[in-house]
Amino acid sequence: MNKKVCVIGLGYIGLPTAVMFANHGVQVHGVDINEKAVNMIKQKQLHIEEEGLQERLNHAIDSGKFTVSTTPEEADVFIIAVPSPINEDKTANLDYVRDATKSLVPYLRKGNLVILESTVPPRTVEDVMLPILKETNLEIGTELFVSHSPERVIPGRIFEELTNNDRIVGGINEESARLTAELYRTFVKGTIHLTDATTAEMVKVIENTYRDVNIAFANELAKISEKIGINVWEAIRLANFHPRVNIHLPGPGVGGHCIAVDPWFLVELEPELAKIIRLARDTNDSMPEYTALKMKRILEEKGIQHGRVALFGLAFKGNVDDMRESPSLEVIHHLERLGIDYTAYDPHIKENRLSRQTQHIEEAVSHADMIVILTDHNEFKSLQPELVDHKVRTKIIFDTKNCIDRQMWEKEGYEVYLLGDAKNVPKM
Repeated sequence: MNKKVCVIGLGYIGLPTAVMFANHGVQVHGVDINEKAVNMIKQKQLHIEEEGLQERLNHAIDSGKFTVSTTPEEADVFIIAVPSPINEDKTANLDYVRDATKSLVPYLRKGNLVILESTVPPRTVEDVMLPILKETNLEIGTELFVSHSPERVIPGRIFEELTNNDRIVGGINEESARLTAELYRTFVKGTIHLTDATTAEMVKVIENTYRDVNIAFANELAKISEKIGINVWEAIRLANFHPRVNIHLPGPGVGGHCIAVDPWFLVELEPELAKIIRLARDTNDSMPEYTALKMKRILEEKGIQHGRVALFGLAFKGNVDDMRESPSLEVIHHLERLGIDYTAYDPHIKENRLSRQTQHIEEAVSHADMIVILTDHNEFKSLQPELVDHKVRTKIIFDTKNCIDRQMWEKEGYEVYLLGDAKNVPKM
């Protein structure tokens, strides 16, 4: 493909997308307002963790197909992949999308295609982007083409899913959708489904909201299971043998830039109609406090005053370094409110971002009365008890992700607690 692509936003989605195009022969210019990130990329250094990204970045830069800077350049296609977080009041913050769109206006020319990849509330393309793009004086739909094609990937498997997942493309008209689909066929092997921009925006929000509601159901089941004396993980596993049942798993909360954020877009759009969605969000947002209170209760039942807990996992999901909307941070917030001492450790977070965070597992468990698994990293699944035995003060482990070998830890003298399990509570 002879077209030049300019990617705005070089984070967890923008950078992998940019190097994918570059490694498939497309000339790509990447843009980010973060000067540190831009300088690191120029030196072939990563500011995010993703399997396979380092080798692909090296190849993209060495081939001359990928350049980066803090300002856009003229191109044939512009892809916007910037954050779309929520404000404290749970309303959508579209400032990054607005600013990115405005930054393109001086560079746009007849025949260009602008693609929004960021997950946004429905009607963002129509109501936010198009009024800005009209400042180019190009006729929208005939001289300037615009579409929305949301990413559908998860950290840790981005390249596999960029290639193999089906892709949704929503254009402001048929030609915009056709041009966008043609571009993504550069590397997408999955089916590309064409629709309008607002439907595409809705589809992505639906996908993440479905998962959020499903997880909220699992979290409610976990709470009920603790009341009636069963193991929710066993119950869900058995229920999922039904051919038309697929219940997700409970946990200490829901994090990440998608599932914990996108449902609020629908609540904001139609607060009187999005009742189940709102309730699911409230349920999942309540889990960090529920988890912290369970820690407090375990310590009190053991007669431990002024206890100390070692928190394992700060990332929002296993085997990534992404802390966006991580429930671990909310668990910490509630521990502080409860006056419980803690240390935090995550082998994937390479620099300390919290005052009580450590890079050393032995320091994390030193004098700890309880180890708490908040993220199911492989390092925690395979952790051998003898590596921490000599440092802990009390042999208690609380697994919120059902990821450790319970029998192995019990064999080493640990009392093992599991979120949502009242069937196998350690004997007093």
